[in-house]
Amino acid sequence: MKCLITGGAGFIGSNLAAYLVAKNWQVRVLDNLSTGKQENLDPVAGRADFIEGDIRDAGLLDKVLKGCAVVFHQAALPSVPRSIAEPELSHDVNVNGTLNLLLAARRSGVGRVILASSSSVYGDSEVFPRIEDQIPMPLSPYAVAKLAGENYARVFATVYGMETVCLRYFNIFGPRQDPDSAYSAVIPRFIKALSNGEAPVIYGDGLQSRDFTYVDHVSEVNYLAATAPGPWRGEILNVGCGRNITLLEVLETLKRIKKCKTVKPRFEPPRTGDVRNSLASIDKAHKLLNFKPESDFTTELARTLSWFELNSERIPRGLPRGKRANIKKSEIL
Repeated sequence: MKCLITGGAGFIGSNLAAYLVAKNWQVRVLDNLSTGKQENLDPVAGRADFIEGDIRDAGLLDKVLKGCAVVFHQAALPSVPRSIAEPELSHDVNVNGTLNLLLAARRSGVGRVILASSSSVYGDSEVFPRIEDQIPMPLSPYAVAKLAGENYARVFATVYGMETVCLRYFNIFGPRQDPDSAYSAVIPRFIKALSNGEAPVIYGDGLQSRDFTYVDHVSEVNYLAATAPGPWRGEILNVGCGRNITLLEVLETLKRIKKCKTVKPRFEPPRTGDVRNSLASIDKAHKLLNFKPESDFTTELARTLSWFELNSERIPRGLPRGKRANIKKSEIL
């Protein structure tokens, strides 16, 4: 099976690329490297194609989609805080880029498009756990953009007959997640702070909770969504583990694993757009895809920490981009 992964040099996309290569899929990756890193594709060097480019480039999309049966749309400008700081850019990449991809997929005759959405579309709804058919209440431009992408996917399925599936991710963590961005997620930020002997920053009181989901489960559910019998008409599925953990509990678990129990967090005011609590109902994904992740948060957190410690100095900087995955753009286009 030949597929395209947009944003495939990013955290989730690169893990998905490795998962699909192991399943003997023909994997093609498109990424503009604005937040992704080509070294994330080192594990699939020589076994996946990489093209540096932007999802807003319609002509490029027409070329890279040739022969692809499935598209995994992971490309996005991530982060709620970043979308609040740069709402126009967030809209351009996350809404216009998604529409551009859907149009190109239709032109190219792609069989199915799997879109990465976000639990942020629920906002601070009082429904708990989050259920797919509840009314969305987005609190940030990022959440609005993800909701717009879902609606476009549903409309393309209804109007044009294109098969689409939308996966609402809940707080994904694991290897290759960027700890250095100003908008990094909480777990890599905690790991970086503890590794540097610094006080981890918590925005709020630390009692806010999240459904932290290991990235391997995300790769699995993407694969299941791509291979399950259709037709799929813009179906929306939560992707989580069905249990929530507070930020203080996450930090305490990391401190136990690293044996640095004396470290104290530094508390900062809550950030605009952040939700208080989040928990996924994954009954629908279990029913439609037989998705039921066997999750042990402590083990998965230890695995993530181990990867960061082993790889913190692994990537030499300053090498030509084309050499990392040993793939040249001209070989594909």
